[in-house]
Amino acid sequence: MEKIIVGMAIGSVLGAILVANNAKTRALVQKGQEEAMAKFESYVDQKLAAMNSAETSTKTEQKQSTSKKH
Repeated sequence: MEKIIVGMAIGSVLGAILVANNAKTRALVQKGQEEAMAKFESYVDQKLAAMNSAETSTKTEQKQSTSKKH
C-alpha cells in the first residue's frame, strides 16, 4: 500500500510539472493530489488506530495478569 501511495504522489507531481500551462489538466492533477493525500491520511489513521488498539489491549492484559497474582 505504501508503494502505491508514493507512486501516486510522485506521478501527481510529475504530471503537474508536465502540464503546468494547461488549466484544465492542472485542475485534474490537483484533484488527483488531493485524493491521494486523503487516501494516505486515511491509511496512516488506520495504522495509528491499529497500533493504539494493540497497545491498549497489551496494557489491559498486563493489568489483568498483575491483579490475578495479588
